[in-house]
Amino acid sequence: MKYFIYLFVAYASVFKVYSQVDENQTGAWYMYFYNHQFKDSQWGIQGDFQYRDWQVLGDTEQLLLRSGLTYTPKDSGIMFTLGVANITTGQFGDSDETSNENRIYQEALIQQTIARRFLITHRFRYEQRFVESQDFRTRYRYNLFVNVPFNSKSLAVPKTIYGAFYNELFMNGERNIGGNRNVELFDRNRTYFGLGYVLNKKVRFQMGWMNQTTNAWSKGQLQFSMHHNF
Repeated sequence: MKYFIYLFVAYASVFKVYSQVDENQTGAWYMYFYNHQFKDSQWGIQGDFQYRDWQVLGDTEQLLLRSGLTYTPKDSGIMFTLGVANITTGQFGDSDETSNENRIYQEALIQQTIARRFLITHRFRYEQRFVESQDFRTRYRYNLFVNVPFNSKSLAVPKTIYGAFYNELFMNGERNIGGNRNVELFDRNRTYFGLGYVLNKKVRFQMGWMNQTTNAWSKGQLQFSMHHNF
């Protein structure tokens, strides 16, 4: 009986947030992405800062800070990144409780153009995750990005308006996260549709709608992002 109670409490603590999520309430993500290539070098930096809210504002879902060192082999069309991230996650609703996670990640970005109009990016990412009150975890991610300029053929042309789409699949590595707790192989999926505007060669903006689906819930998010190459 004691063992059964322990398992029940552990299970409930892992999925406490998910069981309370209102799937009909639209959330919002506010994001800044940056990328910089060092002059006359194959090296650079990239990263993103994201504030995610369970609603439009007022109920913090996550604060994510992520940065990495990039390397682009000559004439390869591939950019590799080694980076770190810190994520603070809040609970849905009135609770002010938060949990913390640190990550190390490696990724590869592969770009291609189809029919001179469809700008495709494949992103493969492998994460090593150090989540508060859990054992060491890993996760595999694949993201397909598609950008389609409407009034030009490049996202480097000012005043370009473009359509943006992505779909990202997350799969867990380690299934046992400690304390007789387990997670499924499938972690989550994100599907996004949006519109973008190129301000100049260095800055562009996007806004759109994303649906995130986990094993426990599915929820829509508004997304607002700034993309900065400096």
